[in-house]
Amino acid sequence: MTEAMEQLPLFSFISPDDEAKAAIRVHPDTSLSAAINAWGEALETNGRSINTIKAFTADLRLLGKFIGAGTSVSAIGTHDLKNFLEWMLNKRGVPCSPKTLARRITSIKSFFRWLIETGVLDENPATPIPQQTVLSPLPVVLSPKEVKAVLTTAEELRHNDRHDSRTFTLVSLLLQTGIKKGECLRIHLNHIDLNSVDGSILFIRYGSVQKRYKERKLPLSSSWVTAYNEYLATYQPRERLFPWSSRRLEYLLEDVGKAAGLDKHLSFDMCRWTSALMDYQAGTEMDKIRQKLGISKIQWREVGKKLHKLAVSEGWSSGSEEV
Repeated sequence: MTEAMEQLPLFSFISPDDEAKAAIRVHPDTSLSAAINAWGEALETNGRSINTIKAFTADLRLLGKFIGAGTSVSAIGTHDLKNFLEWMLNKRGVPCSPKTLARRITSIKSFFRWLIETGVLDENPATPIPQQTVLSPLPVVLSPKEVKAVLTTAEELRHNDRHDSRTFTLVSLLLQTGIKKGECLRIHLNHIDLNSVDGSILFIRYGSVQKRYKERKLPLSSSWVTAYNEYLATYQPRERLFPWSSRRLEYLLEDVGKAAGLDKHLSFDMCRWTSALMDYQAGTEMDKIRQKLGISKIQWREVGKKLHKLAVSEGWSSGSEEV
C-alpha cells in the first residue's frame, strides 16, 4: 500500500508542452493582465482545479486593479506588492480575513515564482514578502470501511458485463501512491516499470528543474499491476496512462463513490489524504510519508499535524490491508 483532474471538457487531451508554450508568449515587457492569462493556462495544464485557478487569477487581477493591469511584469517591484497588501488590508474598505490574506500572498508568490521558473524574470519581487500561514480545516478522508467499499465496488466493475478495469486502475493507484491530481494527469506509460529490481514502480516526473525535488518512485502492488494489464488491453493508451481530461476522471471517482454508498464526495484530494493516513497508521516513518507525498519539510509541518489529528478522530486502527 502506498496532491489533487479538473473541470475541463470531457475527453480533452493535455499536451505536455502547453505550459512551456504559454511561458514563451510571456516576456519581461508583457502586461500583467496578459501574463495572468498565460499563468491561468499553465495552472490548468498542470491539473489545478477550476476553483483554484479562478481564485489565484482573481487575486492577481486585484493586484492589477491596484497597480494597473497594463503594467509590465518586469516593472513590478517589492514595494508595489507591499503597498498593495497594505491597501488591501487597511485602505480598500473591504474586509480581508487572515485566510484570504494568506491565499492572496500565496497567489502572488506562485505567480512570480512561475515567471522566474519560466525565465521571464531574473529577480523575484515577491521573495521578501513573508508568507502568512493559516492552519486550514482538517481534510475529509475515507474510513477503513469506506476504503473497502470503494475498492470492492471498483473491483465489481472489472468483472461485470463490461469488464471495465479503468476505475479500479485509477482509484487503487491513488489510494496506494497518494499522488496529486496534476501528477496523475502527467503519468506516461514509460513512467511505469513492472520489471524493476525493486518490484513494480511508478516514477513521478517533473519537467521543471526547480521541481525536481518532487520527483520520486513509488511501489505498485501486484493487485494493481493485474488490473493495469487488463486496462492496457482494453483501452490501449498510447502515451499517457489516463488520456482523458481531469474532469472526466473526476466523474469516474464521483460515480464509484456514489455506487459504494458514500455520503462523501470522493475526490483526488480525499484519496491522497487517505493514502497518507493509512501509511501513518501503519507506522510508516514520517519522513518516508513526506517523501512519498513529494512535499517539503516546511509543508510537512502542517501535514504531519493534520495526519495526527485525523488518526485520532477517524477511527483508523494500526495496520491496513493492501489496496
